[in-house]
Amino acid sequence: RGVQEAMNPEDEVDEFLGRAIDARSIDQLRKDHVKKFLLTFQTSSLEKKYSKKVDDRFGGYVACTLLVFCFISFIQIVIFPRTPVMLGIYISIFVILANILFICAIYSCIKLFPAAMQTVSKKIVQSRTNSTLVGVFSIILVFISAFVNMVSARQSRARRGKNSKKKENQQRPVVCQFACDTTSLEQCVAEKLNTSAALVTPCLIRSLNVSLEGGLEICPSQGPSCPFPEYFSYSVLLTLLACSVFLQISSIGKLALMLLIQFSFLLLVEWPQAALLDNADLFVSSNAIPFVVTKVSLRVMTPVILTVFVLALYLHAQQVESTARLDFLWKLQVRVATAGGRHFTSPGLPRCYKTPHFQATEEKEEMEELQAYNRRLLHNILPKDVAAHFLARERRNDELYYQSCECVAVMFASISNFSEFYVELEANNEGVECLRLLNEIIADFDEIISEEKYRQLEKIKTIGSTYMAASGLNDSTYDKEGRSHITALADYAMRLREQMKYINEHSFNNFQMKIGLNIGPVVAGVIGARKPQYDIWGNTVNVASRMDSTGVPDRIQVTTDLYQVLANKGYVLECRGVVKVKGKGEMTTYFLNDAPPNS
Repeated sequence: RGVQEAMNPEDEVDEFLGRAIDARSIDQLRKDHVKKFLLTFQTSSLEKKYSKKVDDRFGGYVACTLLVFCFISFIQIVIFPRTPVMLGIYISIFVILANILFICAIYSCIKLFPAAMQTVSKKIVQSRTNSTLVGVFSIILVFISAFVNMVSARQSRARRGKNSKKKENQQRPVVCQFACDTTSLEQCVAEKLNTSAALVTPCLIRSLNVSLEGGLEICPSQGPSCPFPEYFSYSVLLTLLACSVFLQISSIGKLALMLLIQFSFLLLVEWPQAALLDNADLFVSSNAIPFVVTKVSLRVMTPVILTVFVLALYLHAQQVESTARLDFLWKLQVRVATAGGRHFTSPGLPRCYKTPHFQATEEKEEMEELQAYNRRLLHNILPKDVAAHFLARERRNDELYYQSCECVAVMFASISNFSEFYVELEANNEGVECLRLLNEIIADFDEIISEEKYRQLEKIKTIGSTYMAASGLNDSTYDKEGRSHITALADYAMRLREQMKYINEHSFNNFQMKIGLNIGPVVAGVIGARKPQYDIWGNTVNVASRMDSTGVPDRIQVTTDLYQVLANKGYVLECRGVVKVKGKGEMTTYFLNDAPPNS
């Protein structure tokens, strides 16, 4: 049945049309906004936005370049003669690339390093120009490592003449020459045998007992033998591969860089030293006898392979950049739609491109953004479970929401002498500075109650300089067995007391805080159709307020019921005695001094 439904002709037609519309949309988008060959945006504003996009994967690109360099080094060390110049340059390049990688990797974990290193890492990664320059520099280092083994410093040979004996005793100048022996075998053998170069065939070379590593006995090598020169070309191919790693470099920039590498290698290394390739071809042909081998000369194959590889990497870079730019346009559309509503006001993207599919996506995301914003506002007014109740369904203005809670811990914390501190004078901006300090104090209390360990607590309201909070108001925060919501409120009260001491020390004030705690049943609910207010009512709340008003500055006063719970949990409490409480008569109260000793 599922197969039959999947093969429904109507569904197939719908799917085909959907794919066709998407394909035409992408082609139209590319045609309208991206230049065909350069792959730059037609409007400067879009190009400027795209150039500011940060690619935080730049450290990964440098790591891939370092890996390519390690492969090249391994090939060069295994295949070719090792010289001090080669080893010194390879170590230097490895240290430079490793340092670049370390600086760029700091961007991923930037807070763990000094400010100076953070600044350098940000300047490289967040700037498209700087990251491009660093990428080109890394590629050039890899390119140098691809053929540096072919060059070494040697003393120049003295010419034979009348004064040759005198000149032999003089120190000859040191010049940069090819490390490999580049003497033409055909010319050398022809000179030794007094014949023409055209008569030097692979059969003749084989008959002269050629050793691939040692050269010809009649033509001794004047330098180290490089029997596999094609590996130099392979190393350059790896360098070209490293160019494709850096995605922030444009496809045109990669093409120019790869062509520069290719022609530099051909002009400076391969064509001037073509004898090295001819010798390798001659050795291969002579060693293949008596078999007939049809082999294209390395002098021809090397430029062809490099050119094909450059074109392939350029086409790949074009595809990657085109996809990245189209993805950037789609993201920009969604961002503008979310921020700007239904009116498409982006200067870079005209209104005519808006497809019906995009309009639907725009309206959906706008609705989701508005719902999320309303939800955040409601959570700042009501507890999450109460807000979820009102968001789940329609509510009449006369509907009452309430909830009975059997065991809730209630706290009142008041700054008893704040009224003495508040004075309206011209020096304190008619009391505004006093309110500013009170706001900072309440904000500190709010920040503390939002910590994970106080997740069972709920701020109820502030009344002047009095802070009211409670715990155990819903099923997710009420702990009937362990009573953890009660101990959490006790810990919070002690935390507020310590915070007030800290505020006094740093604000040079002497605020005195009285805190009262009580436990018992309450009724929680929301009152009002406009500006609804969440609150709790009951005898428990009234007694907790009396514990605050009849308390002692800088002490936490609790009732007998709460004393029994906290004492069983190991809290340190002190009996205050009998206190006259308005509306309740005489009550025995206690002071909460400290948390359990082992906490």
